[in-house]
This record gives sequence, C-alpha cells and structure tokens, in this order.
Amino acid sequence: MAPRDDPEQTSVDTKDVNEKQAEIHVAVVTDEVDTGAQLVAGTVVEVDPQEALRVRRKIDWHIMPLMCTIYWVQYMDKLTLGNAAILGLKTATHLTTNQYNWLGTIFYISYLVFELPQNLALQRLPNSINIFIWGAAMACHAACKNFGGLLACRFVLGICEGSVTPGFMVVTSMFYTRKEQTLRVGYWFMMNGTAQIILGFVSFGSLHTHTPNFEPWQWHTHNDGVRLVVITGAITIVSSLAFWVMFPDSPTNAWFLTHEERVIAVQRLKARVNQTGVENKHFKKEQFYEALLDPKTWLFFLFSALDNVPNSLTNQTQIIMDSFGFTNLQTTLFSLLSGAIELLTISSGVNLATRLSNARAYVGVCWYLPTLLGILLVNLLPWSDKAGLLCGQELTNISVTAFVLALSWVTNVTAGHTKKVTVNAIMLIGYCVGNSAGPFMWQAQYVPRNHVPWTIFGICYVCCMGLLLIIRSMLARENRKRDLEPRDMTYDDVYIEVLLADGTRVERKVEKEYLDLTDIQNRDFRYVL
Repeated sequence: MAPRDDPEQTSVDTKDVNEKQAEIHVAVVTDEVDTGAQLVAGTVVEVDPQEALRVRRKIDWHIMPLMCTIYWVQYMDKLTLGNAAILGLKTATHLTTNQYNWLGTIFYISYLVFELPQNLALQRLPNSINIFIWGAAMACHAACKNFGGLLACRFVLGICEGSVTPGFMVVTSMFYTRKEQTLRVGYWFMMNGTAQIILGFVSFGSLHTHTPNFEPWQWHTHNDGVRLVVITGAITIVSSLAFWVMFPDSPTNAWFLTHEERVIAVQRLKARVNQTGVENKHFKKEQFYEALLDPKTWLFFLFSALDNVPNSLTNQTQIIMDSFGFTNLQTTLFSLLSGAIELLTISSGVNLATRLSNARAYVGVCWYLPTLLGILLVNLLPWSDKAGLLCGQELTNISVTAFVLALSWVTNVTAGHTKKVTVNAIMLIGYCVGNSAGPFMWQAQYVPRNHVPWTIFGICYVCCMGLLLIIRSMLARENRKRDLEPRDMTYDDVYIEVLLADGTRVERKVEKEYLDLTDIQNRDFRYVL
C-alpha cells in the first residue's frame, strides 16, 4: 500500500514548483525579439515540405530578378572604367597612370569609410535610397572632362554601392535557409560575369562605329548621341524605384505572400539546423561588441582583404591583354570569354558546395588551384607565347568562386541581426582594403611582365586557402565542444505580449530561434562548414 501524501509537504512542493516556473517564465519587450516572433509566437506548426517549396519558389520569382538586375548594373558601372581605358579614356582626359589607379582606389576608399555606417543604417532605412543616388552619380560621369570630375563621381559611387553587397547578404539570409543561401548568393553574384559579356558586346560595337567629333572611348559612352553612362544611370534609377515599390522588408510583410504563406516563409527558417529568425530593426550594443570580439570576424576580414588585392585586375585586364600583343578588337572579345568562365565557375562551385555536406572551405580551396596555375603561366611562359599567356590570364577568373562561397558562409555562421550586419560590414571593409591597395601594385617599372604584382597575387591566394581551412577547423572544434555540453535551457520559456484582432493583449511563448540571439548566445546553434 502506497504511503499517503503529507498535505503540508505537498503544499510546500507545489509552492517550490510555482516559484521555479515564475523564475523560468521570462517576459521580454517585443522590440528585443525577431520580427518573425509577432507573426508566429505561440503557434506550433509543422510546415508541409511541398508547401514550403511552393512558397520558396514564389519568393524566388519575386525577389531574385530584382536583386540580379541591381547587381548586374552595379558591376557594369565598375567595368566601364577598364573598358573605356583601352578606347582612349586615359589619353583624352590626360590621365597619368597614377591618376587612373586613383580612380579605382577612391571608389573603395569611400566604400570603406562609409561601409559600417551604411550597414547600420540598413536596419532602419531602405536600400533604394542608396541605389537612386548611385544611379544619379553614374549618369553624372557623362559630364566629366578631367581627373577631378571623374574622381568626385567615383567617390559618390563608392559611398552608395557599399550598401548593395552587404544588404543583399542580409536579405538572402532573411528569406532563405542556410543551405539555400549559398546558391542564391551565387545567382546574384553571377551577374558580374553577365556584365562582362554585355560590356564586351558594347565595346565591340564601339570599335566598329565612327561618330564624328568623338573619340572611340567617348563613343563607348555615346550611342546615337545618348551616353551609355546616362543610360546605365537611368536603368539604375528606374531599378531603385522598382526596388522601393516592389521589394519587401522581410518575409513578415512581403506583399506577394498571403498571411498563411508569410507564416510558412518564417517557420521554414527555424529548423534545428538553421536556428535563425528573420531580422530585428533595433541596434544592440552587446551584439555589436560581440562581433568585434569574435575571432572569426577578423579571419573573414583578413580573407576578404587578401582575396581582393588581386581584384585590381578588374580595371587592368583590358590593358594587360593589350600588352600581350592582342588588338583592341581581340582584347574586347576576350572579355566575353572571361565573363563566360566566371558564370561557369561560380555556378559549378556554389552547386557543388550546396550538394556536398560541410564542404564550403574545401570547394573554395580547390577553385583556387587553377588560378595559381594561371599566375604561374603568366609569369613563366615566354612573352611570345600569346596563346599560353591568354590561357593563364583567363584561369585567374576562376578564384572568384571562393569569395562568393565566403560571402554566403559568413552569413551562415553568424546569428543576431546587429551582429550579422556588423560582421558583414567588417568583411566588406576587408574587401575595400584589398581593392584599395591592389591598383598600386601596377607600376610603370613593372611593365610589361608585371612579375611583382603577379607574385603578390599568388601569395595572397595561397594565404586565402590557408585561412579557409583555419576557419573551418575552428568552427568544427566549436561544434564538437557544443555537442558535449548539457543542453542550455535559459531561453526555453520566453514570452512576448501580442495584440489580438479584438484588442485583447495576451502573452505568447516565443521559440528560441526568434529571440534574435547571436551564434554564441544560442548554444543550440551549429556552424556549417
């Protein structure tokens, strides 16, 4: 016979349980949690895989075309400077080699200086404002007659375009799961290759068209009396208006999704392997400082800086090809090949990294190997071997895949909206540092073989390979450490106040994924490798 419960003891036990529950029950201010919390708080919905796939396809069709268009126009702007150089820009505007290098550098200096403020502003202001100003600045290139005018326009372009890549990184992480992000970043980054191909055709046309009173480079910026930069600027301005009207802030208010579809769009992001929400528009100092103190932040910064020192080839490739002995027509046509190689290598790289489990670093390292071979060919082949030099030069386009993988990887391994925005900004500051230093590697005394810059680029790429493996090793070690820890239940019982349709205020439980926790705070978070 079981012993009878002691009423007094039972009362004490019940009191203890209630006190413990009161301690665990934590109410938080709505502003502190993820925007998705208000939408899904208190609901436990098992998302149907087919419905999740349908919603994802709907998101793809509504946001990817606009993102790809903006990124395409952005890279067109950057390439115009290099293409115009071989058509007489430097001579017509009386630019010295040093001044021409400064046109490439000033863009990244302004990009660097305004990168962090721009990223923090993205939490509150729409990116369409930057895109509109950038389009106007691009159109203003048409009025430039000398170094000073070009320098001013490039400075403004750097300020505005500095928000595009980090903004797209955040948006991609808001709408897609970590597995899907790698492929989507690849999609919009492939627009760089598309821009190379299109500008190659434009330059080809300029070499076969004579317009009275215009130099070839000027025709390159004129088409039947209307300057290409004005057209490009107009496209950008129109795109900014479309971006403002049609691009949603997040899945929680996407105009093209029904309420039920918004819930699915948010719920599908919270899978255990994801452990991420959507966004939080409030700046959190503690997340900002955590980003600054996190070692992986600075490893990604260093990787980005070293990887982009060789990116000065963007504005030098046409000149280098010309020095190999190819005609302007041949050099321009080869830019079509460069764009096609970039499209092929990025597509294959991101698809392979998506299909293989935890292989981002390994794929990135493998895609550096052909580039290192290309650098060796350019340095060691006899100057008379034009075909070999061309092959080496084109192989250097393959390494861009590693940077694309790193862009998606850094968003995959960072949680907490303020932290993510800060880390993205720091990585892109590294991008600016590398791009600012790169143009000054090209000096007149190194022409025509340019052994010094090519050697520096090779060393940078070898260091990048090592950094990818170091980051992977560090994150894998942290995952193993968390697997051995007892489960952290600190955030298992958190509630927010929700206003119902009838005006009633009720408390709803919020799952950990929607608390806007950082990857360090959330011990259930696991780093993808």
